Amino acid sequence: MEGDSIIGSEMKVLITGTSNGIGKAIAELFLAKGHNVVGIDRRESSIVNDRYGHFQCDVRDELPQIDDVDILVNNAGTQNEDDIDINLKALIRVTEKYGVRKGIKAVLNIGSASGHTGSEFPEYCASKGGVIAYTKNVALRVAEYGAVCNSLDPGGVLTPLNDCVVNDPVLWSEIMEQTPLKRWALPQEIAVWAYFLTVENRFCTGQSIVVDGGESINSKFVWPE
Repeated sequence: MEGDSIIGSEMKVLITGTSNGIGKAIAELFLAKGHNVVGIDRRESSIVNDRYGHFQCDVRDELPQIDDVDILVNNAGTQNEDDIDINLKALIRVTEKYGVRKGIKAVLNIGSASGHTGSEFPEYCASKGGVIAYTKNVALRVAEYGAVCNSLDPGGVLTPLNDCVVNDPVLWSEIMEQTPLKRWALPQEIAVWAYFLTVENRFCTGQSIVVDGGESINSKFVWPE
């Protein structure tokens, strides 16, 4: 019956950007829960698991044929490097190919708190703001299949992408002054939210869930000159 829980069912999960950071953490959690995971990344796989398959390609290029996807997680993204093309346009291409179809159970777009606050590079903020709007569009279209679509919008996360500020004592101190919880999230914490929103959640849809330690309450962008 549409809307029934899918907890306990073995899912085929497609995740983009799985070689490190948030995407890798999400893939590892789904694998630990017994699901089959397919990853797309322009880098080689860093995951060794019999239930993991990997396509090495750029999400802007021709996409591989992957059938019967139950859950789609759009995680591939960049910062200050063709942000509109990668973070928004490619996300739309991936979703239209794999996610908007009968049989899909959930689509999750990894956005950013910056899509709400505007406190970052201009194209990055615009790309993530576009993800928020597109998430609502997809939610309306996959509802007929009993599927949900949301965006998960983290603030600071301890990934290699952010090493330039994490490893700078002056910048890190300034960032912590702007973050009420006085820390950034681990990728594994974001993965828990991703799992909840795609597997356990069957009714929240079209929403943008900000997970940022209160950063968006007191927003100021800090980055090297």
